[in-house]
Amino acid sequence: MNTLVITGGSSGIGKATASLFAERGWRVFELSRHGAEEAKGAGETTHIFCDVCDEASCREAVAEVLSRTDHIDVVISNAGYGISGPIEFTEIRAAEHQMDVNFMGAVRFTQAILPQLRKQGFGRIIYTSSVAAQLPVPYQAFYSASKAAINAMALALANEVRDFGISVSVIMPGDVSTGFTDARDKSRAGEDIYRSAHKAITNMERDERAGMEPIEMAKLFYHIATCHSPRPQYVGGMLYRVLCLLDRILPKRFVNWIEHKLYS
Repeated sequence: MNTLVITGGSSGIGKATASLFAERGWRVFELSRHGAEEAKGAGETTHIFCDVCDEASCREAVAEVLSRTDHIDVVISNAGYGISGPIEFTEIRAAEHQMDVNFMGAVRFTQAILPQLRKQGFGRIIYTSSVAAQLPVPYQAFYSASKAAINAMALALANEVRDFGISVSVIMPGDVSTGFTDARDKSRAGEDIYRSAHKAITNMERDERAGMEPIEMAKLFYHIATCHSPRPQYVGGMLYRVLCLLDRILPKRFVNWIEHKLYS
């Protein structure tokens, strides 16, 4: 039986992904601080507590996985959350926590899981990034930065672990309708000065709520997990693939100006 280990699998994209893999006969280990409902399907689903902000917790969770299975086929690093607000008025502690969860959390989990993947000589690692990594969103600077950091790390890691039979990919979803939107930590500080901030966040959250269903991203994760030769980066959603392509073709000044018009 193929085995998936996924962080942040208790809600949103992660929950949809865990359920899809279980439905298709995989054994799924869902690592999070809050357990998801047991996924129904031909496979098995096991919740294991894991706090990606705690190195020991990551290592203990992986050890628990390995006490129940002798191999891991696919690893998905999906845990994360978002903050918003002007850079000038974002508390340093909030910015640090954003990076700690989204980026360093992925680093801790990667360090905990890699020894097993190297030992077995195969495996796929997939990171949840964001279109905001390539097209940084105003008033979501630290979220965008955390996802851009994941993209950079994943490309470097892919070359570090290639000789061990391990592949590395990232998915950059566009707007997806999940509880992530309501869970965002929104700061209103500085909105009397940055007058476009409230409108920008409101419009962004409207687009998220009208976005793709999580199952669409789950299907993309499954494709990467099972295809013959996965690519380093994927963009979730046709519209966002077009936007990211245009970003590579058009002058960056022009693309950034368009973003300003969209969020002002």
